[in-house]
Amino acid sequence: MKNILFLVSIGLFLLAGCNSKPTKIEKETTELNAPVQKVAPKKEMADLATILSKKEVPILCYHNIKELSANAGEMTKTYTVSPANFAQQMKALSDEGYHSILPNQLYEYLVHDAPLPANPIMITFDDTRGEQYSLGATEMKKYGFKGVFFVMTVSINRPNYLTKEQIKSLSDSGNTVAAHTWDHHMVTKYVGEDWETQLAKPKKKLEDIIGKPVTYFAYPFGLWNKAAIPEIKKSGYQMAFILSTKRDSIDPLYTIRRIIVAGQWSTPSVMKAIKSSFNK
Repeated sequence: MKNILFLVSIGLFLLAGCNSKPTKIEKETTELNAPVQKVAPKKEMADLATILSKKEVPILCYHNIKELSANAGEMTKTYTVSPANFAQQMKALSDEGYHSILPNQLYEYLVHDAPLPANPIMITFDDTRGEQYSLGATEMKKYGFKGVFFVMTVSINRPNYLTKEQIKSLSDSGNTVAAHTWDHHMVTKYVGEDWETQLAKPKKKLEDIIGKPVTYFAYPFGLWNKAAIPEIKKSGYQMAFILSTKRDSIDPLYTIRRIIVAGQWSTPSVMKAIKSSFNK
């Protein structure tokens, strides 16, 4: 009887051992057949000479879109385009075959040689004016254009300025929301805590509103100096926009040129200025 029990125990032990082997082999086979994850190669940045040699993309800068009062001064006239003229200009751009692009496309074009659509143009707005949403974005939408809205955060939710909801709506509908400081003080005057107040905090506030990174900046009055650029980089901005002055040869990505569309210009004058100002 003892012998029988011994033989049965041996048989059970061998059977358990045989059943365990396929599990181990199956596990090893699964591990061997697991797909290998491919890591995308890191893109190389273009050097300065390459970036500077690229053909410039025309960039328009608008401020006010409204009717002028009878006693408007010359500065107001320059910074104010009537709704009718703005509508004519957007139609003319469409008729001429222009395609709007956004800063991320410009960056990829300059830095990684990404292609752009035929006749690219960028349409930008400064100073957070409410009619940029109600008139500007509405008119551009007719032609499939998207714009860039440079916001000074001190004015958000004030009368006649963009609200948080409008800023979020602009971003959600495919436009770019970017920073234009807290209260429009020129960067050439910043000292100490000004960099945090005017660069870092507005960036964070806009990111909280739209739920996306804010990586583009426009200098108030288009004025900049070399001391500002390291601070702008440190704050996490990828590109910065000036007005019609010359780009910096060391930091061209932080001195991207734009032209103000003057209220005194006719639509043909605007089209002519696009070609003459960005002819490189």
